[in-house]
Amino acid sequence: MKLSEHFTLGELTKTSYITADGNIPSHKAIENLKNICENWLEDLRYSYNTLYGERIEGVRREGDEENTDIPIIISSGYRSEEVNRLCGGAKGSNHLTGCAVDIRCYGPEHMIRMAGILLDIADGTKKDFDELILEKRGTTYWIHFAVRPKENRRKILFDCR
Repeated sequence: MKLSEHFTLGELTKTSYITADGNIPSHKAIENLKNICENWLEDLRYSYNTLYGERIEGVRREGDEENTDIPIIISSGYRSEEVNRLCGGAKGSNHLTGCAVDIRCYGPEHMIRMAGILLDIADGTKKDFDELILEKRGTTYWIHFAVRPKENRRKILFDCR
């Protein structure tokens, strides 16, 4: 099922954890994922490629062989309670309701550029987000980005260990 032009439900529910619940989101969680994809990730993908269209070596998604755009890779989207517990996710995580995605980044420069674009989207559209967290563990970089249907906090953090 397509959530938007470049994002599918399968990629936003993919997990390496095998669980009894199958990591199946509710209809409401699917609507929340669709909101992030249509109103944020598509704009992020377009803006990044317009501003910084350079190719990052080794970044290619199945089906993008002909396309020179750099895809946005989601390393985690929706998580069931069981998946969230197994991966060490926070209790009450926005991932549990389909309101958060973790976006893979290819180093600090890529992460900062993508975070800047997300802030520009928020300012330009007057839409708000709940969390924008720039994270690093070892040599792995990602952005945790969350948008709730209401009561967004515009929380910006750095968690680089």
